[in-house]
Amino acid sequence: MYAREPHPPYNGANPMIEGTRFALFMSAALLLALTPGPGIFYVLGRTLNGGRREGVLSSLGTFVGGSVHVVAAALGLSAILATSATAFQIVRYAGAAYLIYLGVIMIRHRDLKQEFEAEAARGHQHVLQGITTEVLNPKTALFFLSFIPQFVSTSSGHVTLQFLILGAISVALNTAVDLIVVFFAGALAGQLRHNLKFNRRQRTASGAGMIGLGIYVAASK
Repeated sequence: MYAREPHPPYNGANPMIEGTRFALFMSAALLLALTPGPGIFYVLGRTLNGGRREGVLSSLGTFVGGSVHVVAAALGLSAILATSATAFQIVRYAGAAYLIYLGVIMIRHRDLKQEFEAEAARGHQHVLQGITTEVLNPKTALFFLSFIPQFVSTSSGHVTLQFLILGAISVALNTAVDLIVVFFAGALAGQLRHNLKFNRRQRTASGAGMIGLGIYVAASK
């Protein structure tokens, strides 16, 4: 159904993707997911700032944002970022500015006592912030454009569908690792949540970390 002529052995879950190629992709994608990067540090900062719930919601947001990049790259829209230096710079600086903004907000609110009811009411904001942070990261788009095509078999057809499947797996692996980080960081945050002195210092440190991450995104080549 998916192939018009015989090909080398395919992975059982997806007959379009060759078994060996798929195994190599899984190994590389898992290794990259386990490598600390801006995404992990972002959800770590959000978890330490607001607890496990905020970290999970932020991870959900970055998952949605990463999925947007996968769809865009599969449709060829993200190629603009690879060919237009101006477009790349605009998106990169917008994302950096947003991270710095979040960091400033954390520092400004470092003396505010957290209330679980208020956090529940603002839960959707954490998801939206995660989506915005990931969507405004042009490196995510360029990553999918440079990494996934290496494992797509053009001779098998349905290239766009292959790209979507591999991209979805990559995003899912990244999110799984983020949630593991959230789980362990959330346990620490929960124990120290009512330590006001620590909470103030931690919010300041998390805010500074967000600002540093924004500066890194803006300054990196």
